Amino acid sequence: MKREQWGSRAGFILAAVGSAIGLGNIWRFPYMAYENGGGAFFIPYIFAMLTAGIPFMILEFSLGKKYRGSAPVTLAKIHKKFEWLGWFQVGVAAIIAVYYVAVIGWSISYLGMSFTQSWGTDTNAFFFSEYLKLGDNSPTNLGNIQWNIAFTVLIAWAITYAAVAGGVKAGIERASKIMMPILFIMVLILIGRMVFLPGALDGVNYMFKPDFSKIMDVKVWAAAYGQIFFTLSIGFAIMLAYSSYLPEKSDVTNNAFMTVLINCGFSMMAGIMIFSVLGYMAQEQGVAITEVVSAGVGLAFVTLPAAINLMPAPYILGPLFFFALTVAGLSSLISIIEAVTSAVIDKFQWSRRKAANLVVGVSAVVSLAFTTNGGLLLLDLIDHFANNIGIIFGGLVEIVLVVWLMKQVGQVREYVNKVSDFSVGTWFEICLRFVTPLMLAVILATKLYEMFTVGYGGYDLTLGWVVMGVITVIAVAINLSSRRKAETQSPQEQEA
Repeated sequence: MKREQWGSRAGFILAAVGSAIGLGNIWRFPYMAYENGGGAFFIPYIFAMLTAGIPFMILEFSLGKKYRGSAPVTLAKIHKKFEWLGWFQVGVAAIIAVYYVAVIGWSISYLGMSFTQSWGTDTNAFFFSEYLKLGDNSPTNLGNIQWNIAFTVLIAWAITYAAVAGGVKAGIERASKIMMPILFIMVLILIGRMVFLPGALDGVNYMFKPDFSKIMDVKVWAAAYGQIFFTLSIGFAIMLAYSSYLPEKSDVTNNAFMTVLINCGFSMMAGIMIFSVLGYMAQEQGVAITEVVSAGVGLAFVTLPAAINLMPAPYILGPLFFFALTVAGLSSLISIIEAVTSAVIDKFQWSRRKAANLVVGVSAVVSLAFTTNGGLLLLDLIDHFANNIGIIFGGLVEIVLVVWLMKQVGQVREYVNKVSDFSVGTWFEICLRFVTPLMLAVILATKLYEMFTVGYGGYDLTLGWVVMGVITVIAVAINLSSRRKAETQSPQEQEA
């Protein structure tokens, strides 16, 4: 089966950027910066981008392009015993997709509400009590499906299916060429308006004000490296799949640099936009900015709707913001589902439409668990495991395999320099040999220690460990099945 290709370099970069830019850029990055030393956080963040983000992106782009396959195929070609790692990464991507779509569903709901601000004045009570109907539920006591949320989730799945089933060029590339320019234009318009609001510059100053005492804190450096991995979609099958569709003569280094720099630049823009709003809100309510800053979903669905209520022309700025949030979410969801779909296509030699039917159909059914009364709590628990264990573990094992076990980093550098406009130097090898694996190991060890000693959010963590265990068992089982099949085939059949 002839492998599909991107129609243009711009199409590939916009798709890769669309994958990297997600909801995390808009609500996670500003809070991370604020919490970890403000302007001082940008020192470890930029260092992490240069020593981990860019080298790892170059590594994944080169592996995907060279071996022309999804994550399981690529990692199996590096060593047949490591196909399981590709399936583990695909499993993590699938798990992320089924809860991530719920947040996109909320965003679509809020986009509809933003024209009239029908969330009312008490945005906290509205989101948790009226919209989610979060009672005394838990991750194992989910309650009933909220069909108003399920409906918007199914809208998100329909858009994702259309892009993925449409193919690389006609579906994903076309969607990215529409979505990404719209997203950047909307965010620039929002920044252009919001920085002129009273108190906005105080908010921006608060985010960028450096607290250099935090530079010596290991946790701040771990947070910077963690943010780079979470935001760039590296280490969990997506960039291997996307780069496998690159034409033969495509540049690797330039594409990787552009993808990482555009993503990180967007994060900075999102920070300015969010903290402009928070500064304005603090001034309007006569409170300190620390009283209006919140993390995660609370920022997007509680704090910002409250801020929109206070703004001039809320019926324009509100829809603009939630449309931007929805587009950012959808572009990432499309890339996550493509990582899973491409693995199914490669494994079973199915048509793209058949693979998309299976992947999106099963994912849509599973995602209904996150549209229940306790969906937010289940999302919080599974997200913690997927991000802090799944992605970090998958990325760490991948880099140990390629760099230390198979000693391929020199070959990768040679290959990259042969196909790229400009060469990468020895810094590339040093970062991948030492800096990146060390930081990933520190982050993983820290997270595991916290989970076993402190726990997380007061939850019973059994369900999270079961999900990670099931993904691992399935991945290893598929790997063993592939190896047994290969052993029974003739050399001619294997070649075919």
